[in-house]
Amino acid sequence: MARREVLRMGNPLLRQAASDFTVEEIKTNETKELIQDMIETMEAEEGIGLAAPQIGILKKLALVGIPKEDDDYELLIVFNPVIRVIDETTAGCWEGCLSVPGLRGLVERPQKIEVEYLDDQAEPQKVIAEGFAATVFQHEIDHLYGTLYIDRIKDTKNIAFTEEFLKFHASDED
Repeated sequence: MARREVLRMGNPLLRQAASDFTVEEIKTNETKELIQDMIETMEAEEGIGLAAPQIGILKKLALVGIPKEDDDYELLIVFNPVIRVIDETTAGCWEGCLSVPGLRGLVERPQKIEVEYLDDQAEPQKVIAEGFAATVFQHEIDHLYGTLYIDRIKDTKNIAFTEEFLKFHASDED
């Protein structure tokens, strides 16, 4: 297993749409190694999610960390996800991204969604995500379509360097 380089904003691969995995591809040793490399990379970068395009693989695979009550998270391995918005009500979250290091931006997203996907055994799964978990899903799935969170910021006054975010805006998140 190996840590991979995370592509940064400006790399044209981050702006391309990814293609679906076949069931056969999901079951290969190569894909299992890719998943392990992504986990190692995400943990080394201290992220809560990572999409395959962020490491230069234009396939629909994302790791999505679902927050738990004890400041830990459950990691979902998500192939070929499809989102359905259950409730159009939005909320803002100051998002950051491993591909856009050093910045945060306020993004409004629907707060209740349903995601259908294939797991790492190529079995169909469905999850309903609310609040921050819904934000994380949408952020990672956006990467599969060449979209970065900065594309969703409605007001450029709501972009900050991480250090300034922590000084002036982090309390807004509580």
